[in-house]
Amino acid sequence: MAKDYLNDAPTRMRRSDREVVDETWMKRFLNTAAVGTLATVHAGQPYANTNLFVYDDSAHCIYLHTARVGRTRANAEKDDRVCFSIMEMGRLLPAAEALEFSVEYAGLVIFGSIKVVDDQEEATTALQSLLDKYAPHLEAGNDYRPPVEEELLRTSVFSISIENWSAKKKEVDSDFDGAFLYRETPMLDCNRIR
Repeated sequence: MAKDYLNDAPTRMRRSDREVVDETWMKRFLNTAAVGTLATVHAGQPYANTNLFVYDDSAHCIYLHTARVGRTRANAEKDDRVCFSIMEMGRLLPAAEALEFSVEYAGLVIFGSIKVVDDQEEATTALQSLLDKYAPHLEAGNDYRPPVEEELLRTSVFSISIENWSAKKKEVDSDFDGAFLYRETPMLDCNRIR
């Protein structure tokens, strides 16, 4: 008889041999991943968009921001349930049979609730944390003016409260025969090798 996945916990792994339960690993992954995908829902229609984000260990939450108005904010105000994910792709792993081709990867999925951060101090701290993550070589007040109150009126800062999470990864020995990195073709001119 087939397993009833619809009534299983959303964090339950089908492949328990790839499950990561080490919370230190998960937090390190959240602190180093460049981009996350936020999924919201409205009237049964899922919406996914990629965002820069920062993980706050002390609050066990994700902070991100978007425009003051738009689909993300509208959805979040109507239904606070969200899913957030990050991933990293490793090497492709060829095999003698097409069905057995595989890939190395790491992934983390968060289930939680999202809210607009109304507290000005929390929103400013969250925005500064984003700047600190993505521009650690620059110093607020020295290299740039930190966020100010007027700017908070032009953005929506969100907090995702992490209620459940699950992670998985697949890595093989470094000498795996024929393993290779996927050759990405950058879409942005600044990423193309000249």
